[in-house]
Amino acid sequence: MLAYTVRRVLAMIPLIVAIATITFVLMHAVEGGPFDSDKPLPPATLENLKKRYGLDDPLPVQYLNYLKNLAQFDFGISIANNRNITDIIRERMGVSIQLGIATFLFATVLGLGLGIFSSLNQNGIGDYAGVFIATIGAAMPSIVLAPILTIVFAVKLGWFNVLSSDYGFTDWFRGDFSNWRQVVLPTVALGFLPMAFIARITRASMLEVLRQDYVRTARAKGLAEFAVVIRHAARNAMIPVLTVLGPIFAGLITGSLVIETLFAIPGLGREFVRSVLIRDYGLIMGVTVFYAVVIAFMNLVVDLLYGFADPRIRY
Repeated sequence: MLAYTVRRVLAMIPLIVAIATITFVLMHAVEGGPFDSDKPLPPATLENLKKRYGLDDPLPVQYLNYLKNLAQFDFGISIANNRNITDIIRERMGVSIQLGIATFLFATVLGLGLGIFSSLNQNGIGDYAGVFIATIGAAMPSIVLAPILTIVFAVKLGWFNVLSSDYGFTDWFRGDFSNWRQVVLPTVALGFLPMAFIARITRASMLEVLRQDYVRTARAKGLAEFAVVIRHAARNAMIPVLTVLGPIFAGLITGSLVIETLFAIPGLGREFVRSVLIRDYGLIMGVTVFYAVVIAFMNLVVDLLYGFADPRIRY
């Protein structure tokens, strides 16, 4: 197991380097720069700014310096904020993590419940209703669902709050959930698609497991239906679901570009969108590499769990 773990960790290194390289090349291939504006800067000021942020060096030198800094876990300095990018990520990531955790719980609990309920009522009204909800969730992107939820439940009915200047996600770690009315709509809008995905996978896996001989044997022994479903069928049906939960969790906690922008949530996703609009090279590259590291790490965790469960995968 140790050798398998080392191989998987080492395989992450060229992946991160490749992503960093592609991001660096694309950023410098785009026309314009972070110092472009409607009112051009004086040449002397422009040269000083480029020297301050290391943009006056040849591209190969900038690239090597960039990789050297990444190896030291230094993402550089944000041009727009004049702050260390690591500090910005640490500050904004807390908000995105809390939104991601809330969304992950919503998508997982509802998706598993809906998938199991549909499989137990195959070709019945419950199954059709579950499949219908999952299909809507898979077909409706968050950029469409978010405005609908806002208009109906925030503007018309007034049940929830949005676009608050003091969003308050950071207070969650202190046990303050007084702002829960501001959390519901972003959570539903962001979690509806992964919920539908989890529900469809759970339903398909449960239907396959329920047809197995050991499930029929458990029922023939007179076990209660609840025990058959939970202890025998659901446990084995969760193996395919666990495969997708890792990447889903990584994608949610790294922040949603669309949802955080639409709901004015001060998370890392919203900061990333802002950095793209103002061409903040350092912040764009730093956040992109950070996203890649988080997603690669979650995939590594899933691979290790699979290797632990099935020794054949290690070889």
